[in-house]
Amino acid sequence: MPTTHVQAQMNYSVDNGRPIDYYFYEPLDKPELNPPGTDTHPVSVHDGWSEVAQLSVDKQGFELHEFDAQFTQFDNDELIRQVFYQQVIDHVKRHTGAREVVVFDHTIRKRMPADFKVQTEAQRPAVMLVHSDYTVLSGPQRVRDVMKDRAETLLQNRVAFYNVWKPLYQRVEELPLAMIDAQTHAPEDLLRMDLKYSDRTGEIYVMRHNPEHRWVYFPHMQAHQALLLKTYESSTDGRCRFMGHSAFEDPNTPPDAATRESIEVRTMAFF
Repeated sequence: MPTTHVQAQMNYSVDNGRPIDYYFYEPLDKPELNPPGTDTHPVSVHDGWSEVAQLSVDKQGFELHEFDAQFTQFDNDELIRQVFYQQVIDHVKRHTGAREVVVFDHTIRKRMPADFKVQTEAQRPAVMLVHSDYTVLSGPQRVRDVMKDRAETLLQNRVAFYNVWKPLYQRVEELPLAMIDAQTHAPEDLLRMDLKYSDRTGEIYVMRHNPEHRWVYFPHMQAHQALLLKTYESSTDGRCRFMGHSAFEDPNTPPDAATRESIEVRTMAFF
């Protein structure tokens, strides 16, 4: 019988009534830190391949689709922006019905050495933290940052953010991405985390543990397959607005597994 789920450890955050924060610089005043990801829980992560046809970014918060894998120049940042971005724009429009889609950045991720310190756009480790990328405040602010003079007009209508996540060249054999079915988390599970930079403060959501969370992943994704992940939704009509996700250590990973290499492209869609 095929395996329908695996047991994995997920790094949730403690809901202790204190602001959760993460500093990208060394603060002079040495504040008492309240870091995320310190509440680790075992969860069942369900194999989602049998559910693909029923998934909806507006319900579960994610979908999986075929994606043209002809582009392979992921070591060329200029070509990624000139060629691959347009593929992503077309993909998001096709699967969401958006009138306009804008790519605002991308990240290539792979497993990094334990002593790895410096992150760049092309070199970032997988995120082993249960989180959702935007909040009710940081979503609209991102539109203002990117769209400038057009932002307020665009924000009068529906706006949604989607990530397109796919393997670069070969199938994912380690550190797969898992998602929480957005229908199974409660609003109070979302905890604001302040991202402290030397010149500004941003925010995302991390999540507290809830045994009702239903986790889903797609083992052994190939380069011709892509996840469409909703990371922000302005509409309050009942559709998914935020979706928790995290990379995780798959206990079925073989010792000689190929290192996971993936790209995520972040987009905002206007309706």
